[in-house]
Amino acid sequence: MRLILFQRDDCHLCDLALAVLAQARLPAFESVFVDDDAQLEARYGERVPVLRDEDSGEEIGWPFDAAAVTRFLAR
Repeated sequence: MRLILFQRDDCHLCDLALAVLAQARLPAFESVFVDDDAQLEARYGERVPVLRDEDSGEEIGWPFDAAAVTRFLAR
C-alpha cells in the first residue's frame, strides 16, 4: 500500500489531518503539496487534505478521524 497525503502549505485542516494520521498510527506515507502543480491543484485544490492509496486509487477526504483511517486501511 502506497499512501499519499495531498495537502497545502499553511493549511490548518492539513495540520489537523497529520495529527489524526499520527493518532491512527498510519504507516509511512508521502506528503504531496498541491500548491505548485496545476493538475493537482485542479484535482484537489478545494478538497485537501486527501489521503490516497496509490495502489487501489481509493481516497478518503477530510474530515476523517482515526477510526475512519483505520477502516480505510483495512479495506
